[in-house]
Amino acid sequence: MSNKIQNNGLRNIAIIAHVDHGKTTLVDAMFKQSGMFREGQDVDDRIMDSMDLERERGITIAAKNCSVSWKNTKINIIDTPGHADFGGEVERSLSMADGAILLVDASEGPLPQTRFVLKKALEQGLSLMVVINKVDRQDARPDEVLDEIYDLFIDLDANEDQLDFPLLYAIGRDGIAMKTAEERGENLHILLDMIVEHVPGPSYDPDEPFQMLVSDLSYSDYLGRLAIGKIHHGAARSNDQLLCLGDNNAKTLLKVTKLQTYDGLKVVPTETCEPGDIIVIAGIEDVKIGDTICTKDDPKALPRITVDEPTVAMRFGINTSPLAGKEGTFVQSNKIKERLQKETLLNVAIQVEETESRDAFLVKGRGEFQMAILVEQMRREGFELSVGRPEVIIKVENGKKMEPIEHLFVDCDEDFMGIVTEKIQTRKGRMTNMVNHGTGRVRLEFSVPSRSLIGYRDEFLTDTKGTGIMNSYLEGYGEHRGDFASRYTGSLVADRAGKAVAYGIFNLEPRGRMFVVPGDPLYEGLIVGEHNRDNDININPSKEKKLTNMRASGKDEAVILTPVKPMTLEYALNFIKEDELVEVTPASVRLRKVELSALVRHREEGKKKKTKQ
Repeated sequence: MSNKIQNNGLRNIAIIAHVDHGKTTLVDAMFKQSGMFREGQDVDDRIMDSMDLERERGITIAAKNCSVSWKNTKINIIDTPGHADFGGEVERSLSMADGAILLVDASEGPLPQTRFVLKKALEQGLSLMVVINKVDRQDARPDEVLDEIYDLFIDLDANEDQLDFPLLYAIGRDGIAMKTAEERGENLHILLDMIVEHVPGPSYDPDEPFQMLVSDLSYSDYLGRLAIGKIHHGAARSNDQLLCLGDNNAKTLLKVTKLQTYDGLKVVPTETCEPGDIIVIAGIEDVKIGDTICTKDDPKALPRITVDEPTVAMRFGINTSPLAGKEGTFVQSNKIKERLQKETLLNVAIQVEETESRDAFLVKGRGEFQMAILVEQMRREGFELSVGRPEVIIKVENGKKMEPIEHLFVDCDEDFMGIVTEKIQTRKGRMTNMVNHGTGRVRLEFSVPSRSLIGYRDEFLTDTKGTGIMNSYLEGYGEHRGDFASRYTGSLVADRAGKAVAYGIFNLEPRGRMFVVPGDPLYEGLIVGEHNRDNDININPSKEKKLTNMRASGKDEAVILTPVKPMTLEYALNFIKEDELVEVTPASVRLRKVELSALVRHREEGKKKKTKQ
């Protein structure tokens, strides 16, 4: 029987929460108060959100590691994403932690992603602490939120030890924590003390050889592929000869060319490392998340990291429009394939499959937002590509079609309850619960197919005048609930190449909402607007006014066009139908038909009508 001992000089802790509940802001304050920065040093807000996309959108997309030192104890902190679509990041990052801080907003309370991340933490048996954040909000209700947290723990079958969690109240923005919601603390020292006191040091078996589970990957221009993970047993040194155990026990020899550990936000070189620490190893090219790095003499594999299976698929292909290659650097299918395969190495929740066409690939993931972020990252890197509408992955069990079902939470004003309920019911949703707090706002819960939510988020914000909050988590697979219309409008499609002209656009505005402005390039098959009716029509926005040699005073009126809402990637993905694509380049987001030729589309439409008759 093994005798495990604890490394009390270390603590590994993950910060988990729903999106926008203040994780990254709290980590900022922990950095500043643990002495990481010198007095008066100029430091950015949300320093852990290092990606441009994270700073622009105010969300964490990728889990990141850092460390602080407190009372001679090194605390490794893992900042995890809060959006449900990045659940794979949470699952792999929790594999490095021994404890977790569950952060909950004092007004909003536990939300769907709070439930998801807490469930994962409980399953891994992590030591949990609860921090109720933003208690200075005018609508804060800390006592009710605490009751909701207990209800959530009980609902997730937490045991008595897990229910007896340490509790703190915080204002992360001001960097203060306290034991009661009424008092006002001065700093976060009480939180740092609680981490050291309540989170156990990582345990290891001194008789076991070196074992490390790869939980993250990175890349350095100087060192090549970097494997990041927690040491479960033993120790390693620079220049050690080790072994990487991959899928199906595939073995790869490696020599540790550089060993690094976290010191604040930086990684610093070290000659040796201790059990339980989170380290970065350079010296192996062929490594995947979930592999075990161990000694050559006594190779033993650790359990691989498993993540929930993907529920959404999207087709990525080369840009085949007449404007291909004019705005991007990478346009070839092999470049797109390389980039997608690189993404699967860094993101365990993404899968890439070949299709019948050598120029297109099927990418599977957690949700349309995760797909939109991947496309946005690729376009910023200089890629041109065309992508299809996100589709849910349908299964067949015992001869029945099964589809992913989500538990949807809606928080909105009472006035909008009717329109929200009506829209969700037309999308095959079923109301399961309704809570009215008497504050003028209601919380509605629905069981709804995942495909119903694709394209609904923008509509929801319009219906609730921007005041509604909508969140969901995957409940599992259920029986297919039947078809429904995803869009009740058609498309306005350009019938020739050219450039959009103010006169042409002005005379087409009664037909629907336009997406193009004067001077935009056009080609046959480009979608230039949304038709008022449910059918597509071919139009000519490049039509100019016929000129004559007759002129009269007041004959030529100034053309005033309706302002065009800029096309965003998320809106484009939600808008398109099955026979449409989004053309994405570093400079533009355009909508187009899969078949560009108006004549071919007209013939295909005629064939469909004949087969129906």
